[in-house]
Amino acid sequence: MLHSTWRRMFRRTALAAVLGAVVTGLGVVAPVTTSAAAAAGTLQQVTNFGSNPGNLAMYAYAPTGLPSGAPLVVALHGCTQSASDYHAHSGWQKFADQWGFAVVYPQTSSANNSLSCFSWFDSSKDTRGKGEAASVKQMVDTAVAQYGSDRTRVFVTGLSAGGGMTADLLADYPDVFAGGAVDSGLPAQCATTQTAASGCQYSAQNLTPKQWGDKVRNSYPGYTGPWPRVAIWQGSSDTTVAPVNGTELRDQWTDVWGIGQTASSTRTLTGGTTESVYDDSTGKAAVALFSVSGMAHGLAVNPGSGADQCGTTGTYYLNYICSSYHTAKFWGLDGGGGGGGTGSLPAPSGLTVTGTTGTGASLSWNAVSGAASYNVYRGGAKVGSATGTAYTDTGLSAGTAYSYTVAAVDSSGAVGASSAAVTATTTGSAPACYTANNYQQVQAGRAHQSGGYTYANGSGQNMGLYNVAITHTLKETSTGYFVIADSGC
Repeated sequence: MLHSTWRRMFRRTALAAVLGAVVTGLGVVAPVTTSAAAAAGTLQQVTNFGSNPGNLAMYAYAPTGLPSGAPLVVALHGCTQSASDYHAHSGWQKFADQWGFAVVYPQTSSANNSLSCFSWFDSSKDTRGKGEAASVKQMVDTAVAQYGSDRTRVFVTGLSAGGGMTADLLADYPDVFAGGAVDSGLPAQCATTQTAASGCQYSAQNLTPKQWGDKVRNSYPGYTGPWPRVAIWQGSSDTTVAPVNGTELRDQWTDVWGIGQTASSTRTLTGGTTESVYDDSTGKAAVALFSVSGMAHGLAVNPGSGADQCGTTGTYYLNYICSSYHTAKFWGLDGGGGGGGTGSLPAPSGLTVTGTTGTGASLSWNAVSGAASYNVYRGGAKVGSATGTAYTDTGLSAGTAYSYTVAAVDSSGAVGASSAAVTATTTGSAPACYTANNYQQVQAGRAHQSGGYTYANGSGQNMGLYNVAITHTLKETSTGYFVIADSGC
């Protein structure tokens, strides 16, 4: 059934038809459907990612040569948009290529909602283990298995209705997502029915921070683990999702973190943007609110070739600031560890792989004047530090590629800019791959059959009917854990 709130929104602005024209006129090559994961360097559809109770489509992008242990970002489009549209405009591809991570783009359709909105307002679809939320979780599991992604660094972001669903997913699955970014979206579980949705969009709900926080805590009762770090983007002139939603999101997630609503620091960024950061008890940013002066409803982009520029403009892609860049840095995807910025020291030059073994990689780099020490990052996560200009990482898997960056740290502990990345490949055999028909895969113990269908052991990916006519390549990413690797092993 069409969500009447979003119908009224698009009638009032008369933009639905325009956006449809923009999407179809992008000139983007249609994604290619594949039963395995996406081929490196292209946006492709991924099928057979689970039971898919939310009736969503999965698209994925991974840079060529992506090493195991890299982060994973899930990006949800807005109403009337698509996965390819969001991939083309949002700027996430630039930083996936630059900093080394995969991106999954869930896509809904008019079969679910006449305006192709994610159902952030429907408790049968946006809660843990149900509907669209469960489908997104299945996409994460499939991508993690295929790319060898670091499960401790899975992030989710979304625009508008996709932003509302992002907040819900963070509340539903704090054990899955390390961080999130809500762009022009709504607080988690603000509305649980369609009739209540318009109130969330257009007006304050007059709830206390604790009441907002309870909506998150009640989404996964009994959860005692760490909470996601949340970036909030809101335009001050948004008439579709009222600016008060940014404040309510701030109240909600600072209460969840137990850190109060007084900013630890503020700074002015480009595009009339004010960043307010709320630190946790260790002094690391837990919540950040980015308020963009004069911006209407949409995703903030800033086309150009600068390091902090990204995206292309279009309907609901507005030229103010590259939100994807600042979100990625807030999460620490640039190797700087997150927290909303870096120190003044320059990036170390000359980072080189000086040697590898089956379980280790040795690095060296040029000294930076003023550095007291250096942080070493593997796939964007800090793995160690050194007072000199060399470091050996250990405990790695044989025959596996790893991406490294290094950043200088001054005497006050401020972390400078990260170096360019280098890739180290450990010696020894890479994960084994096996190509055979489904019957043979089962007989060899790499898969099992149930109800006439074949499923890969470990990942549980559906390989199709249990017969000799269907052939797949299975990759053993860990002992007894197999994933479909038809697109390359």
